[in-house]
Amino acid sequence: MLVLALALCALLPLCPAVPGGVEEPLPRRLSKVRGFSWKDCGNGTDPFVVQSLSIAPDPICLPGDVKVSLAVSSKVDLTAPLKVVLTVEKKIADMWIKVPCLDQIGSCTYDDVCSILDNAIPPGTPCPEPLLSYGLPCRCPFKQGSYSLPPSDFYLPITELPSWLTNGDYHIESTMSNGAQQLACVKMALSLHSD
Repeated sequence: MLVLALALCALLPLCPAVPGGVEEPLPRRLSKVRGFSWKDCGNGTDPFVVQSLSIAPDPICLPGDVKVSLAVSSKVDLTAPLKVVLTVEKKIADMWIKVPCLDQIGSCTYDDVCSILDNAIPPGTPCPEPLLSYGLPCRCPFKQGSYSLPPSDFYLPITELPSWLTNGDYHIESTMSNGAQQLACVKMALSLHSD
């Protein structure tokens, strides 16, 4: 769930502010997300594996509701510091161009995702719905085991996206590691189209 959330944060400003980030909002416009697909890109020995993932409707209207279902398993506890590296590419003509990390959106590296989660949902605060109802964790450590989120509705309050992100096809690769050990890798493809 963590890898998915951060991968979506690469394009949708859903993530909490990261310390040291610019606080000025970027110019944005209403957009739709279309053509979602994903695959596991792990090396075959990664202990954290996304087994299934679906996002609907297609296209996803922003702002609006999105239905997400997910099943993951981990053979190890996921503890701090968890590092997530996102690589975001946008298709321009027939080439894929890497989107730079601007204001924590794009091809960014998050060196300590656990602290980001603690800032978003302070320790002692209950996890938000529907995670709470399904007994799913929302902060480190994430204990080893299998986790599943049945189709659940989330409201995305995004009304605008940076103008440089609208209208296009994107590839996102998200890798998670702890020290030198790669824990997971997920690739996603989606398209953004402005109204």
